[in-house]
Amino acid sequence: MTVGRGRVTNNVRRLREAAVMTQAELGERVGATRQTIIAIEAEKYAPSLELAFKQARVFKRPVDDVFQFSADG
Repeated sequence: MTVGRGRVTNNVRRLREAAVMTQAELGERVGATRQTIIAIEAEKYAPSLELAFKQARVFKRPVDDVFQFSADG
């Protein structure tokens, strides 16, 4: 059985903008750099589970409202 890598998508930009927060402010609140937040929003980087939970907590949302995973990749 072959398992594909899958794809992580997210709503970080939409939630951050709705919270009137800059990328730098979000990064500061979750212990990440602005560049990391940029890469997550662009879906070029899938965050660690810890970082995903921290972001969900900032937005007061369940983690699956912020990040989605598709096994189809």
